[in-house]
Amino acid sequence: MEVGVVGKPNVGKSTFFNALTLLDVPMAPYPFTTVSPNRGVAAVRAPCPHVEKGVPCTPGNAKCVDGTRWVPVSLVDVPGLVPGAHLGKGLGHKFLDDLRASDGFVQVVDLSGATDAEGRIDAPGSHDPAEEVSWLEEELIDWVAEILGRDFVRQARGVELEGKKVEEFLAQRLTGLSIAPAAITASLRAASVDSTHPAHWSEEDRKRIAREVLRSSKPRLVAANKCDRSTKERAAALADAVRPTPVSPTASDAELTLRRAARAGLVSYRPGDPSFGVNDPGRLSPQQTRALEEIRSILGRWGSTGVQGTLERMVFERLGMIVVYPVEDETHWTDSQGRVLPDAFLVPANTPTRAVAYRVHTDLGENFIRAIDGRTHRALGADHPLGPNSVVRIVARR
Repeated sequence: MEVGVVGKPNVGKSTFFNALTLLDVPMAPYPFTTVSPNRGVAAVRAPCPHVEKGVPCTPGNAKCVDGTRWVPVSLVDVPGLVPGAHLGKGLGHKFLDDLRASDGFVQVVDLSGATDAEGRIDAPGSHDPAEEVSWLEEELIDWVAEILGRDFVRQARGVELEGKKVEEFLAQRLTGLSIAPAAITASLRAASVDSTHPAHWSEEDRKRIAREVLRSSKPRLVAANKCDRSTKERAAALADAVRPTPVSPTASDAELTLRRAARAGLVSYRPGDPSFGVNDPGRLSPQQTRALEEIRSILGRWGSTGVQGTLERMVFERLGMIVVYPVEDETHWTDSQGRVLPDAFLVPANTPTRAVAYRVHTDLGENFIRAIDGRTHRALGADHPLGPNSVVRIVARR
């Protein structure tokens, strides 16, 4: 799965991205520091079932630290989007196309209100971050509506004459946007359009469909960044203004500093924690000591930097993902090499067992016989929905 990090220039997108991936992509206090998409891997936390078993696990694709599994998530940080992006302003067409494969978007905004629409630094409080949320939503809607609208009427007439299903027609036009057919069907119902005569749809009809497609298949979450330069009152006001889109206050600079300091061995810090410890105060310069004390104050005010929690809220709440652990021995929870719980996969909640089999390997899906619950040892059918932290063995024909 992939999460897109979006927003206007100079609001801290790349800092947010760097804090989660430690890739050190360029950052600077001026617009368009990022001119091409950055891709990296972050991770979300889940309890590791090995604790129940009382034996250590042997992580493969997702490390385990003190009983917590860190499951990988792909991130893409696209260059800053500005009003008019869907028309190509600021290379908007290219930047929007970089988001096609994303399952959802974290929109980073400047909670302090100190950047204008083009990303130029301004006085704190001179701009409303709620406006950023609104115009980006409209840009995304216009982008999808434009994809739908290219040579639309002529092709829609052909659909009507040939009696084809409009859902299949739209799915074909939206190929590459990772939108499930069920989401298109639901979007047509929510948009209240005449699905039997698509050639009669107006531009406004297509925009309504685009809005519903994004709402159902590309959820957003707002990272109210630079919260350390703002107030909880402003964060609450933003949340009220953009409801039902959820808002998470973040201090990306502080998170990035802590992760880099932890990597250097200067502090003990686990991402998402409300505090950190200094390993050897004597190694710190006066400037480093002051910076860490400022961060300690931020954590005291906000509870955490919010960065790790924002990604996890996006993955688990907005995208509805769960973690499952496929094994080859349902009794010992091992693979063929005797490794305990080697793999952890993110899948949508209630994913059927056969779909998980396909996720592990195509051959397992095609030759699926049944699954076995690792906790109850009960046989599960192909359509049985899996819950969070399931341990499951896939049985297939050889």
